[in-house]
Amino acid sequence: MTSSEVVAGSSAGATMETKLINDTKRPSPWRHLVAGGLGGMTGAIITSPFDVVKTRLQSDIYHKSIAAKHNQSNIKGLRGTLYHFVETVHMMRDIYVKESPRALFRGLGPTLFGVIPARSINFFTYGNLKSIIAGKSREDWSTHLLAAACAGIVTATATNPIWVIKTRLQLSPELSVSSKSAKVSASRKVIGDLIKNEGIRGLYRGLSASYLGVTESTLQWILYEQLKDFTKDSKLSSMSTMVSAGLAKSTATVITYPHEVIRTRMRQAVPVGEKPRYTSLIRTLKLVLAEEGVSALYGGLSAHLMRVVPNAAAMFLIYEFVTYRL
Repeated sequence: MTSSEVVAGSSAGATMETKLINDTKRPSPWRHLVAGGLGGMTGAIITSPFDVVKTRLQSDIYHKSIAAKHNQSNIKGLRGTLYHFVETVHMMRDIYVKESPRALFRGLGPTLFGVIPARSINFFTYGNLKSIIAGKSREDWSTHLLAAACAGIVTATATNPIWVIKTRLQLSPELSVSSKSAKVSASRKVIGDLIKNEGIRGLYRGLSASYLGVTESTLQWILYEQLKDFTKDSKLSSMSTMVSAGLAKSTATVITYPHEVIRTRMRQAVPVGEKPRYTSLIRTLKLVLAEEGVSALYGGLSAHLMRVVPNAAAMFLIYEFVTYRL
C-alpha cells in the first residue's frame, strides 16, 4: 500500500468518525426542545409530593415549628440523616390526612407551567450551544461547562416569576382547595397579592440565588456527560441513563444545596404588617446562619433528594430516548 493510500484511508476514517459523532450526538435542534419538555413534565408529576414537603422544610415558617416540636438540633450523624428521611414521610402523611390528598400536589400547575418551558429552554440551549462551541471537534468538559452555564442563566431569568408563584402556593395551607375553579382563583389571588404588595420586582425575588444555583445545573451536566463518556457510548442503555443521571444529580445537589434554602426564604411571602427580612442573598445567608445555624441551610435536603434523584432519572431517560432513539 502506498503512502498516499494510507493518507487517503486515514482521511476517510477521520471523516467517517466525524460523521458518526455528528450523527449520534447532534440530532435536530428541535428534538432537544421537545425531549426536554416531555422529560421535565413527567419527572415533575411523579415527584410532586416531595417537592411540596421540600419547600415547606426549607421555609422558616415550617422549619422553626418542626425544630421546636422534635428538638431536631440534638439529632446528628447517621441517626439524624435517617430521622430526616422518616420526617419527610411523616410530613407527607400529615399533609395527606390534615389537609387533603390534593395538597400533596399543591403548586403542580405553576410547576408544570414552569418546568415544561424551563426544561425545554435548558435542554434546547445546552444541546445546541455545545454543538456550536465544539464545532467539528470532540466535545470536552470545557464545552459542557460553558454551554451548561449559559443555559442555566437563560432558564433562570425566563422562568423565575413562575417559581415565585409556585413557592407562594406551596407555603399557603389556606389555599388548599379541591376544585379546579378554586385552584385557579387561589393562583390568581397569590399573583394579585404579590403584584399589589411587592410590585413586578416581587416576581424576581430569589433571582440572585437562582443564578447561584446555576452552579448546580452546570455541575450536573458536566458529571452526566463525563459518565456518558466513561461508558464510551452516547446512546446509553435505559438503566445506565438513569444511574448516570441520578448520580450526577445527587452529587451536584449535596454540594450546592444551601442556595435552595436561601432562594426559598427570599421567595416566601412577607407577613402582613411586617418588613421583608430576606431582602438579599448575603443578608438571607447571614440571618439563617445567625438565627438557626448551619443545619438550617440543609433543611428539606432529604425530601429534596427523594424528589430530584428519581426526577432526574426519569427526565434524562425520556430526553435520551426522544433525542437519540425516536
